[in-house]
Amino acid sequence: MNESNHKKYIKNINNVRSAFKKAANTYDEYSILQQITADRLIESLEQMKIIPTKILDLGSGTGYGAKILHNKYKNAEIFQADIAEEMLKISKKKSPIIFSKDHFVCADANSIPFKDNFFDLVLCGLTIQWCNDLDLIFSGVKQILKKNGVFLFSSFGPDSLKELRDCWSRVDDYVHVNAFVDMHDIGDALVRNSLISPVLNTEIITFTYDDCHQLMRELKNIGANNINNGRRKSLTGKNKLKKVFEYYEQYRENNKLPATFEVIYGHAWRSPDTNNTSIPLDEVRDKLRNKRSI
Repeated sequence: MNESNHKKYIKNINNVRSAFKKAANTYDEYSILQQITADRLIESLEQMKIIPTKILDLGSGTGYGAKILHNKYKNAEIFQADIAEEMLKISKKKSPIIFSKDHFVCADANSIPFKDNFFDLVLCGLTIQWCNDLDLIFSGVKQILKKNGVFLFSSFGPDSLKELRDCWSRVDDYVHVNAFVDMHDIGDALVRNSLISPVLNTEIITFTYDDCHQLMRELKNIGANNINNGRRKSLTGKNKLKKVFEYYEQYRENNKLPATFEVIYGHAWRSPDTNNTSIPLDEVRDKLRNKRSI
């Protein structure tokens, strides 16, 4: 992506916060994909043989992932951090009033407000795609992880919502669908920030809808709004929206419209050594290519 296009896809943090604030009350009902990917992400911990005592759920939303982590690690303290205070309020209502090991922190993933070497596990489910700078996120995660701590995350890949992106591209030149970072770029960023032994893979999940309006309404109800700099600042005309709906009909199969989501799952470790660990990027890329499954 050239510099001009990159600027179009820069996200305003206040717009991100506002979108998720508005979606807090509808999030649990519509965040099916987020729940599926959280289940699969946390299942991968079975292979890691860790027993964390302090866990950060970064971008915790309404607490779905934290609840699973509590069931898995009953003695762990879990810190839920989210940019939208309204999301945390809903999660807090679900938490036990007595003997709770939950902590709720309204915080931006771009500026993580915790002590260095504090967490055994940082989980970040479908959050980093809302941030502009992977290096900023990953360097912050490295700082708060203990030695031998694990960073576990998921994100959307470039093929996500490819049908909707294609339809809008035929209508005008504004940004209507968020851009997502490729798995290999994520792997490179992990290594640059000394998060070692990265393992990443992808999964394609396709949801189907009766019509395009249903898809757009669902995206809005989970806070997945278009908050890029290159978006249209005024309302989109009815004729343009009608055109998008017409183009999307070309994708209809078996009386349903598909929406593709490419989900990237990954984990990496904080080095046990105080010195940075150097791994050749070519070696990481080869490893990622072997792991890629579509």
